[in-house]
Amino acid sequence: METPIIKVGIMVEKEIFFTLEGEYHFEGSPFAITGKCKVRKSGSGVYLESHENNLICPNGLILKPFDPKCGKFRLHDVTIGINFHWERKEDQTFKGSLHFICDGDKIHAINALSIEDYLASVISSEMSATSSIELLKAHAVISRSWLLAQIQKNKSLQTIGKKYQTTFRTNDELIKWYDREDHTFFEVCADDHCQRYQGITRSTTPLVEKAVGETRGEILAISDGVICDARFSKCCGGVTEVFENTWESVSHSYLQKIVDSNKTPKGFSLALDQESEAKKWIMGNPGTFCNTSDKHVLRQVLNDYDQETNDFFRWKVVYSQNELSELVKTRTGIDFGKIIDLIPVNRGSSARLIKLKIVGTNRTMIIGKELEIRKTLSKSHLYSSAFFVEKEEYNGNINFILHGAGWGHGVGLCQIGAAVMGDKGYSYREILLHYFRGAALERRY
Repeated sequence: METPIIKVGIMVEKEIFFTLEGEYHFEGSPFAITGKCKVRKSGSGVYLESHENNLICPNGLILKPFDPKCGKFRLHDVTIGINFHWERKEDQTFKGSLHFICDGDKIHAINALSIEDYLASVISSEMSATSSIELLKAHAVISRSWLLAQIQKNKSLQTIGKKYQTTFRTNDELIKWYDREDHTFFEVCADDHCQRYQGITRSTTPLVEKAVGETRGEILAISDGVICDARFSKCCGGVTEVFENTWESVSHSYLQKIVDSNKTPKGFSLALDQESEAKKWIMGNPGTFCNTSDKHVLRQVLNDYDQETNDFFRWKVVYSQNELSELVKTRTGIDFGKIIDLIPVNRGSSARLIKLKIVGTNRTMIIGKELEIRKTLSKSHLYSSAFFVEKEEYNGNINFILHGAGWGHGVGLCQIGAAVMGDKGYSYREILLHYFRGAALERRY
């Protein structure tokens, strides 16, 4: 099997500025183009402005480097960290070819490249390129597995012609999850919605290249040969979550509840779907791999912008009643009136809330799943949905104190926990088989 080529959606705007470093040509034409360029929507096509020429491309535009080894392009003002606390714009540089496709009144900029080149960037973007070799190898395998599994899944959905539904709403309940099946022009996007991909903007290292090279074509699979939908998050908080509590109601044998330790922490019940045990766990300090403040280890996992937040394992957020009421109204578009209570309805295996009842003076409603809860209760994303609410009443007012655990959805590999395992001498195979029980490593190309 040849190394697959994938398409990655980088940005979508009404007009896009970019710079071609080296000579590029239009697909099927020897006409050369280089330097600073701009594209915008023109009718149903793409209008290109460059030093060499201005032209309309009615069916979109594909630019390929004459020399794939040397050609690269820079996209200007790419938004990264969409809806996160560190959202910002930056210029990003990429290898491979550049596609522009119209979508409504906007244009998608898409990068087509080898999956192995993509992985070298993902690892350097998702984590620090100076991580331990075993952690980098583990991440190369799960990122490769996840991507190929998504491509496989998307083809399956297209074959059966079934519309993929992620939102279920009644007057009293909104259940919604966020996955990548809404991408139609490319396989994956470049932000945290899929996997962080920032081209060659994040400097890779010989160690990253070694990790990708030595695991080339290696994936996680289960006994029937199906590629594992290998998920990961920053910090599970001590116990991983199951897939179906976060996305569609499909159980994967390799994405189950795992204690992030080589032994069960003493003094805790792991029945974390029970309210009393969830509170004890969240307020506790269990000895797990991801329970670390070791800067050496955290620097292996976290890029500079991730280190702007130090609360990974346990955290606390406080809202006044007015703040919370206004926040929920802004984020949901629903006027609940004054919020008077946040009531847990269902918890998952890691104490993450799957359903939460919001009680207001005007409206009461149940919301889920975990990311919908996190988006509702934060201007960006709440660190995780593994929290319980303490109400503090004074002079007729209420403070809502959210005590929480972990960062992210908690399914699959815990990046901080895996970094600790790598630092302790575990091999990448041991790291992978700790988080993905029942899976096996296979080389597919």
